[in-house]
Amino acid sequence: MGEIAPANIYLKANETAQFLRERLPEPLKSPRVAIVCGSGLGSLVQTLHPEPLFAIDYHSIPYFPISTVAGHAGQLVAGFLGNTNTPCVLMVGRFHFYEGHSLEKVTFPARVFKCLGIDTIILTNAAGGLNPDYAVGDIVVINDHLNLAGLAGVHPLRGPNADEFGIRFLPLSDAYDLELRREAHRAWSQLGPDRRRRRIHEGVYAYVCGPTYETRAECRMLRRLGADVVGMSTVPEIVVARHCGLRVLAMSLVTNTAVLDPGPRGDDFHLDETSSEELHKVMEKGMANHEEVIEASHHASLVMQELVRHCVDDLSIKAGEVKG
Repeated sequence: MGEIAPANIYLKANETAQFLRERLPEPLKSPRVAIVCGSGLGSLVQTLHPEPLFAIDYHSIPYFPISTVAGHAGQLVAGFLGNTNTPCVLMVGRFHFYEGHSLEKVTFPARVFKCLGIDTIILTNAAGGLNPDYAVGDIVVINDHLNLAGLAGVHPLRGPNADEFGIRFLPLSDAYDLELRREAHRAWSQLGPDRRRRRIHEGVYAYVCGPTYETRAECRMLRRLGADVVGMSTVPEIVVARHCGLRVLAMSLVTNTAVLDPGPRGDDFHLDETSSEELHKVMEKGMANHEEVIEASHHASLVMQELVRHCVDDLSIKAGEVKG
């Protein structure tokens, strides 16, 4: 519904926020938390109370792009969450740079959330595990990132600065709120032994543009640079959220383990004794695919749902915002 020029992004974000505010039910007009649901994690919306509930497709929201990736429903949903009845807005699906959207559009919702009066954003994603200690189904609380695209100039804050939102030269050493990370670990301890069969970690997320999964050499490079997980989202949103002054909690669900082994060489085999089918199976071992990512996300989604709900409850209780 129209391109976003950096010069008027503040006006566009306010226009979109006003559009939503006019349609939100009265109890939900002042949401406190925004939650971004990553690949296969859209079932987080099921944690919202059934009433009042508001849902709108992205294509009906001014200046919102449309998500085209499987596992991303493309809806903005608002409702009360948890025992604290905290008003929240959920993005059931996100936008990606690899879909052809500009980074201004990919990150536009964070600016809209700021204009809605939201102060905290929780971002979830499906990610590949680079750290050999991580297993599929583990949850990683992100405490830092490697923005490889940004270091190369593909940066969401490139262009004229939106002074109404934040400063030109933004420090990111505090991007991942320490208090929110502490609350995430506390929330995890409340889930009970059956939920804690999976593990929780803290680690570094490497952002790559995608849509291809990383090569073996790229995985080894990222690991040596200090990355624990790798994915194709989240970091641009975090950069803009921090530019807007939002507090950030980000968590990755490990849905596949990256292939760090360099693999066989062509001269490692007696080629006349190894069939093409056998060679193909060797190279396929550990290969990532989107269907497996969605499946792994589905199996772990209940744990992520409960963790996010506990986080929101704890934050609301601490802020004294519990509603009857």
